[in-house]
Amino acid sequence: MLKELTVENFAKELASKSPAPGGGSAAALSATLAAALSSMVFNLTIGKKSYEALEEEEKKNIIKALEKTESMREEYIDLMEEDTKVFLKVMEAFKMPKETEEEKKIRKEKIDEAYKLALEVPNKLSKNCFELYKYIEVATNYGNINAISDAGVSALLIQSALEGAILNVKINLSSVEDDSLKEELSTQCENLVRNGRKKRDELLRIVEKKIGF
Repeated sequence: MLKELTVENFAKELASKSPAPGGGSAAALSATLAAALSSMVFNLTIGKKSYEALEEEEKKNIIKALEKTESMREEYIDLMEEDTKVFLKVMEAFKMPKETEEEKKIRKEKIDEAYKLALEVPNKLSKNCFELYKYIEVATNYGNINAISDAGVSALLIQSALEGAILNVKINLSSVEDDSLKEELSTQCENLVRNGRKKRDELLRIVEKKIGF
């Protein structure tokens, strides 16, 4: 399993001639790191003087945000594993026999099904990446000032993950013949990228202001 590899071994596997793991799993790993960094900010905040000075509702929001970033970190890890599994199904479909017209027809149908399945994982990842912004915002606004740069790195990583996931949606979608699905997901992807970049930039402005730049 990918999640059981050391960082060095994962990087070696990623660099190999094997097509999986690839960009989809790398995007999920980036999301995992983003969630972990946000969790770190919350863990460095809870119990500090600045935290104790907050309103009770604000404290609850921080605790909830920590819980969510921890659960999302685990979900991103699972998606990293799943991305590789579904891509291998695409490879299996391409290896199906194609000697007769019937075999060609079945093979084509299975390839189309496999591509649709393969785009579901990065599609889910891209939407879940955008959701993390809610909690990075909490880290940016209420997190320990000494860890504020980590909240900024979290925002950078999650946008990278989001856009990486979307590239994987698009490359799989290009091989699907369902035009209505293509139109629906293309619009969704454009909105996620645009709104994600806007949110990332808003958070980075806050981070840099708190740092003093």
